Amino acid sequence: MSGRADKRHYLLDSSDEVARSQDLDQRLERLLADKMHGISFSAYLEGQQPGDELSPEQIEHRMAILAPRFNWVRSFSTIEGNQLIPRIAKGYGLNTLVGAWLGKDEAKNRLEIDNLVSLAHEGCVDVAAVGNEVMYRGDLTEDELLAFMAEVRSRLPDHVPMGYVDAYYEFEDRPQITDACDVLLTNCYPFWEGCAHPYAILYMQDMYRRAQRVAGDKRVIISETGWPSSGGNFYGAESSPQSAYLYFLSAMEWSKREGVEMFYFSSFDESWKTGDEDGEGGEGDVGAHWGLWDNRGRFKYSRAV
Repeated sequence: MSGRADKRHYLLDSSDEVARSQDLDQRLERLLADKMHGISFSAYLEGQQPGDELSPEQIEHRMAILAPRFNWVRSFSTIEGNQLIPRIAKGYGLNTLVGAWLGKDEAKNRLEIDNLVSLAHEGCVDVAAVGNEVMYRGDLTEDELLAFMAEVRSRLPDHVPMGYVDAYYEFEDRPQITDACDVLLTNCYPFWEGCAHPYAILYMQDMYRRAQRVAGDKRVIISETGWPSSGGNFYGAESSPQSAYLYFLSAMEWSKREGVEMFYFSSFDESWKTGDEDGEGGEGDVGAHWGLWDNRGRFKYSRAV
């Protein structure tokens, strides 16, 4: 099959060999032909951040971009307009992993939990996530989280599985949380452990298998994995368009080949994730560059999308 001159990766370095670009295009086409499993939904537009109210129009616009490419969408909260995400996703025929964001605000925690349960009874939740990296951040004690999980499990429809999202090693270190889950939702980030790019996929696969070992016969979903396209390095892990694109392709190809449920992080770049001017409360410069699409809605890696 001959290559097409109009298909180039506009964020890849122009010095890359043409054959390499054509190969990447073909790999992308194969992924898109049968859709990919799942994507984390980046809701905030430029200038927005958590605490701002999301509009139905902005969610609809972004969902329309993602729906032809994926079978599942993951949302992170059920307040401030985020409760609209699973409802709109269902309108596009997408499956949903819906999270209640838990933190130190007791009133918000209560609203998050109640809205998650309500959405489930509406038929808008296929998997329910009670909390995201709460143990990692130290926002709740283990007993407080377990109490929320037990409450949600008792209130959900029986057919909706419930889990908790955190780094793979938290499920090794916290057997009570692992036992409380119907499904383990594990975040696997070689970048944030300083892994050099050539070894990143193998490292991510090992993270997943470590979660599998403690899960027993329970379902394990990779709730997040990804690689930033810019923003600097973290020890041996270097951010670049080339590294991000190759990680995306390799991760999603492995997911499809092995039948692993994986939610890629993330859909769109979000500037708010850098934190304040000193990088406090965020991830620094790298935080703004995890999307497959940039913050203007352009797919980063090929003109084919």
